[in-house]
Amino acid sequence: MNLPRISVTMGDPAGIGPEICLHLLNNAEIMNHCVPIIFGDAGVLRRVAEKLVLPFTAPILNTTQWQSRCHELRTPAVLDLQCIGADDFTPGKVDARCGDAAFRYVIASIEAGLVGEVDAVSTAPLNKEAMHAAGHKFPGHTEIFAQRMQADRSCMMLTSDELTCSFVTVHVGLCDVPGLINVQRVVDVIELTTDAMRRIREREPKIVVCGLNPHAGENGLFGQREEERFIIPAIEAARAKGIHIEGPLPPDTAFLAWRRKQTDAFICMYHDQGHIPLKALAFDSAINTTLGLPVIRTSVDHGTAFDIAWQGKANPNSLFEAVRLAARMCAK
Repeated sequence: MNLPRISVTMGDPAGIGPEICLHLLNNAEIMNHCVPIIFGDAGVLRRVAEKLVLPFTAPILNTTQWQSRCHELRTPAVLDLQCIGADDFTPGKVDARCGDAAFRYVIASIEAGLVGEVDAVSTAPLNKEAMHAAGHKFPGHTEIFAQRMQADRSCMMLTSDELTCSFVTVHVGLCDVPGLINVQRVVDVIELTTDAMRRIREREPKIVVCGLNPHAGENGLFGQREEERFIIPAIEAARAKGIHIEGPLPPDTAFLAWRRKQTDAFICMYHDQGHIPLKALAFDSAINTTLGLPVIRTSVDHGTAFDIAWQGKANPNSLFEAVRLAARMCAK
């Protein structure tokens, strides 16, 4: 059986993306699960490999070679997109040229996924400030994928052995969150998460929904009755479809250890509601995936870490886990 081909975007060249991609190319165990292809710049990878004394022996393909050989690849490779020169930027510094390159790696991966040249996409981190400086005004990867893949509905899910969370809203200010919550949006996130967890767990999952307000609103005492107006009707609609679901629970007690053991996934109303407990419990192993896309997409759950970029200090485990999950999901 042919292993799935996973496009791995190199991320912002000035960050830790190139380093962790090199570690991926040198991880023999990963090759048992998939064929990773780095979408990035070979010159940057070579410069990092020389600086950190890391092996870099994977074959390098230009775009013409890729189009003729992508379906027959059985070993790791690098697609050299030639978006930025290896000496055109300073590691660890925000640079619009790096932001543009990182964005172009993502777009190339999306296009490859949509036409079936790769089976899934895993992304190394990009820097939002650098990307915005280059004129690409997206809040993050999730929104780029959703727009470019024209997904009718999508959501971010972070998963790890310790905890899994999906998000009704993500990269918005807290003041904007209540206005973005409605019954259909909550139902969509519940259904997307349930479907994903069925594939991952291979059984019917148990879902818990968090309230928006302290104490889950305490019967209208806090907030504008978002729980009664939107969240509870969504839970009831999901339960009517046979989903095993509970909530809305007060966010401050939803993630207690005993409840985590009984729960496959938590539905969170905003970014930090789920990111804080997840990063506290699984910072180096959590995986970011976008649900609802026509192509599987997973990602590291960390940033570009400019403070340690190109120093040999980056932990590649989150990227390893992201690629493993993408390969697992391809097999379902």
